[in-house]
Amino acid sequence: MEISINQQGIYDARSLGGRKMFLLGFQHMFAMFGATVLVPALTGLSVSAALLFAGAGTLLFHLVTKMKVPAFLGSSFAFIGGYAAVVATGAGLGMSQAASLPYACIGIFFAGLMYFILAGLIKAFGVTKVMRFFPPVVVGPIIISIGLILSGSAVTNCATNWGIALVAVLIIIATNIWAKGMIRIIPVLLGVVGSYLIAACFSLVDFTPVKEAAWVGLPFQMQDTVFSVFANPNWGLVITAIITILPISLATMVEHIGDICAISSTTGINYLEDPGLHRTLMGDGLATAFASLFGAPANTTYGENTGVLNITKVFDPRVIRIAACLAMFFSFCPKFAAVISVMPQATIGGVSLVLYGMISAVGVRNLVENKVDLILSRNLLIAALILVLSIGINYGPGSIDFNIGKIHIALSGLAGAAIVGILMNAVLPGNDYEFGARKRADMSVNLGGSTRNPTDWRKDHPEDEL
Repeated sequence: MEISINQQGIYDARSLGGRKMFLLGFQHMFAMFGATVLVPALTGLSVSAALLFAGAGTLLFHLVTKMKVPAFLGSSFAFIGGYAAVVATGAGLGMSQAASLPYACIGIFFAGLMYFILAGLIKAFGVTKVMRFFPPVVVGPIIISIGLILSGSAVTNCATNWGIALVAVLIIIATNIWAKGMIRIIPVLLGVVGSYLIAACFSLVDFTPVKEAAWVGLPFQMQDTVFSVFANPNWGLVITAIITILPISLATMVEHIGDICAISSTTGINYLEDPGLHRTLMGDGLATAFASLFGAPANTTYGENTGVLNITKVFDPRVIRIAACLAMFFSFCPKFAAVISVMPQATIGGVSLVLYGMISAVGVRNLVENKVDLILSRNLLIAALILVLSIGINYGPGSIDFNIGKIHIALSGLAGAAIVGILMNAVLPGNDYEFGARKRADMSVNLGGSTRNPTDWRKDHPEDEL
């Protein structure tokens, strides 16, 4: 079966067929895998549970968003500091890491509920009034910052073996530019497999954990879930966990808006309008709250998979749902998790180098295509502070730490930058952004239709040329 492609280079998923969509689903699963399993590896949570609830959370998100948004939800890095803070508090009370982590998950549960509050505000007051606080001059730099903050981990992973990382990068580039047909739309998967195989041929992979792992196993244990806390709860630690982690949700909600804008920008479909930002927020919040109950990391819309969308030009949400089902299936196979866990860091780094860069590039495109005037002092100051704070704090002290009474709060660079950017945009005069007035500017793409060119849009919407 031939693969249909339109005038803008976007593939018609209806012509792909079941086997090809399955391969694309595998590619999306591999794209999210490295980052998704890294969060539990850093925090002490279950890797298999992270896989299970990344898949389940993605399906819940798709259900809430009317099956329209091609987003994959995986483990959120934003809450790593929150987990560490609660574990440290628990250690001061004589509790082990395993005993403290369920308390942190309670805080994550309430952070997920915060999404419903913002979604309710959007439903009550309309997206136009709420989005006035998130104009392109705020969202664009935040998207740029997301990619740049992640870039450090990509380069660090590449540094373990630049040769293997370079193989992954070259395969992705060569496949994306010179390959044809189905091969051209699975560059990330080919980059992972090719780099992994070469590393294995040079004995750079230790397969001992794979040999020792069982074929079938449960993804989580009940003692690791939130439900175990209430057998003998420490209510002081419960309250501390909620207060410590709740502020982080301010950053992740802004990150969510940036991610949905990035997906909209990539696909050319305004998902903030249909199915609506309130629905995407509810889907993300529900996925996070549900995962936390069972001891899995908080979920977030994944930039890695947005990068895959950008490369492949296949935007069918069914492909993402296939990836979600695959993640859930393999979460019950410790041996498969072991195969992925022994993947060379350089392979993950090489793939991430491309994908994270594309996230930042989407942010730059948002600013350029929205014609954000950086000659204006207000815009320049907002963008400058978001970029410098998010990156500077991340690679400097790591967080902004302060105390409210006896409660210690640690804001990540992205959290601090997002809050500062939103407040500056609200306070400084000259905020003339109106969501919905210029649809092309809202998503920084041609929304005239997948087969129409920019000239067609300008003819029908001359106001967008002002």
